[in-house]
Amino acid sequence: MRLTFSKMHGRGNDFVMLNGVSQPRATTLTVAQRRHLANRHFGVGCDQILLVERALSPDNDFRYRIFNADGGEVEQCGNGTHCFAQFVRNEGLTTKHELRVETMRGIISPYIAADGLVTTNMGAPIFIAAEIPFVDDVIDDVMNGASGDKPQQIRYSLDINGSIATIGAVSMGNPHAVQVVDDVDAAPVGEQGPLIEHHTRFPARVNAGYMQVVSCKHIRLRVWERGAGETLSCGTGACAAVVTGIRWGLLDRDGAVRVTMRGGEVSVTWRGDVDSEESAPVFMSGFATTVYRGEIEIPE
Repeated sequence: MRLTFSKMHGRGNDFVMLNGVSQPRATTLTVAQRRHLANRHFGVGCDQILLVERALSPDNDFRYRIFNADGGEVEQCGNGTHCFAQFVRNEGLTTKHELRVETMRGIISPYIAADGLVTTNMGAPIFIAAEIPFVDDVIDDVMNGASGDKPQQIRYSLDINGSIATIGAVSMGNPHAVQVVDDVDAAPVGEQGPLIEHHTRFPARVNAGYMQVVSCKHIRLRVWERGAGETLSCGTGACAAVVTGIRWGLLDRDGAVRVTMRGGEVSVTWRGDVDSEESAPVFMSGFATTVYRGEIEIPE
């Protein structure tokens, strides 16, 4: 099977982009074929494969599907939304600046400015444990200034092979476990990240984020992504970290927070109510880069 593709990245988080609208065979790839495509030695190589399909509803513009390097489909990818928005315009699939896009976990709305900056409404963060999903039967709630059953700050104690990590659990369409570290460069991402990813309290696995607070408007971040390992940046991870930092009183919710990752920066804005499980959407802004277009023969 011969496929055309584009290689793109958002801050080093790299993707193989497939146009399934004009190339329907791209929608039929098996798990093994997706793994081959994502393999950095025998395929193109990427953190995720992003597939554009026709929308299921006439009210929407496209359907957006995400597959990790291990071939499995996942719910959301923040950096991918920026690449997706640029890709559909590059492919001539739309001339719109604002899109309505279907994902596994709901509608997202990327907006493409004249200078190419893409701002995406990532939807509201989810804190309800069962919807993350997260098993919260062993819970350590820190209720500083809380009233009733709506704690202002919520932290969970996670046992990782006998070592206790304090995390925030949140879904940005995909699950995240965020912890604060003193020095993100020294964080045990490669050692601890896989253990958190496969922790029994996260039945759908989880992305593990390590956040260093530089100021109330700036954080540094590394993320171990489920099914991909550590990536140079993670858009949903940036959103999850900022939301967690705001809920914990470490970050300012008035205006954007700058998130510096090893591959580059995004800005994240969230004006949600820290005392409520009902929340406002998160907005993330950043640029996408096209590296090259090509063709590849995928083994049948």
